[in-house]
Amino acid sequence: MFAQEEYGYPIEKVLGIQRQRAVSSESPLLSGKTPPHATEAEVALLGALFLDRAAIARCIEILEPSAFYHDQHRKIYEAIVALFERGVPVDVVTVTDELRRRGQLDYIGGATTLVTISTNVVSSAAVEHHARIVLERYLKRQLLQTAARIVEQSFDDSTDALELIDRAENEIFSLAEQRLGKSYTSINRLARATLELITRLQERGVEHGISGVPTGFVKLDELLGGLQKSDLIIIAARPSMGKTALALSIARNIAVEFKLPVGFFSIEMAGVQIVMRLLSAEARVNAHSIRTGRLSHEEMQKIVKTIGRIAEAPIFIDDSPALDLMELRAKARRLRSEHDVQAIFVDYLQLIHAPKAESREREISIISRTLKQIAKELDIPIVALAQLNRSVESRADKRPMLSDLRESGAIEQDADVVMFVTRPEVYDIATYDDGSPTENTAELIIAKQRNGPIGTVRTAYLKDYARFENLALSFEEPPPPVGF
Repeated sequence: MFAQEEYGYPIEKVLGIQRQRAVSSESPLLSGKTPPHATEAEVALLGALFLDRAAIARCIEILEPSAFYHDQHRKIYEAIVALFERGVPVDVVTVTDELRRRGQLDYIGGATTLVTISTNVVSSAAVEHHARIVLERYLKRQLLQTAARIVEQSFDDSTDALELIDRAENEIFSLAEQRLGKSYTSINRLARATLELITRLQERGVEHGISGVPTGFVKLDELLGGLQKSDLIIIAARPSMGKTALALSIARNIAVEFKLPVGFFSIEMAGVQIVMRLLSAEARVNAHSIRTGRLSHEEMQKIVKTIGRIAEAPIFIDDSPALDLMELRAKARRLRSEHDVQAIFVDYLQLIHAPKAESREREISIISRTLKQIAKELDIPIVALAQLNRSVESRADKRPMLSDLRESGAIEQDADVVMFVTRPEVYDIATYDDGSPTENTAELIIAKQRNGPIGTVRTAYLKDYARFENLALSFEEPPPPVGF
């Protein structure tokens, strides 16, 4: 095992270690104190990684490079992980070469430092324990950082107190998530849990006819079985086809008709505009009349009668205009924990701010992958709206295809369900192939369903109210679903 006395004291001097300035030394929270860290655990952990490839895999599950207090240790860890991920054996020679290639060998103290670290550990048995120690100290430093920021911002009179509390809450929640982590589960436990789930789904199917969150659209629920937990559902269309109207119609059905709480992130429209749309659809009052205030006495009476029903619905709207991924994740977690939302809608995907990437395509890929991760983490369906490119309009039938998803094929890859919204009458197409009129109708094309059939569902679309609803059965004969 690692022996501190062989290094002498302090270890930092022997290895020439530079500390990470995680918290300013001028912070009133420290008053000259050294931030929490565990040099011995960091060195012991790194030494163990030279001994056992399996130890590297275990540590990767626990530690990000940023968890190391000493910058040299962080560089060494990054080099080891990079070699591991490329399938290269990890030893002093290969790590030395990797650090030299990165231009960091002299910075970490040269090959001598690597030899010293690797020869002072004789077993990897305690590597997870050491990794947990390093993680604990890192989380404490992060807490100090958060506290220092809150203290500093609290002296700023222009800062809103509730916003400050919300920010601190989100950051601490994120730290708690890092502390908990997640490990693997045996197939035995998963099998039992799966049987319990299937039993519940069967009972729910008998009672409601579907296994997921109901959309309120009969044919759509038959095809999808409702919105399934942990699914990323993409609703995509060209502008003015009714993406937002469909999302609001589904959200309204879930919350008003089925009394299930939902979250709605509107990056494009203000919250008041969302409520106006809901009122128009629910009261069947012309949306333009509501926006302009040109309402008859009868229309105003309808709105007054309807507003109470909308106000009581468990719909939680966030209209932050510059929503980034981290903020979206944090707010989604809060909605799930505080209000037990059963579905979250995002309008729309391409407007979310993401970490800078080398290309727009890569940025969209990060966004879609993160939305899928949120759906899986919170165990609820995430419904994200997306724009289609102009290729649709170059086709004679104007029907969307998966290749039309704008800027990234990653959306198609990450999504469990891809649903296109199209209204042929917009393109002056008067009838469908079966001869039925296209006026006041729309088609929902299920182009991808990871765990079910694809197909097409026809709905009514009342454009004056921006409202989707079920077609009367006598007029509804959509093409049958095909394929799996």
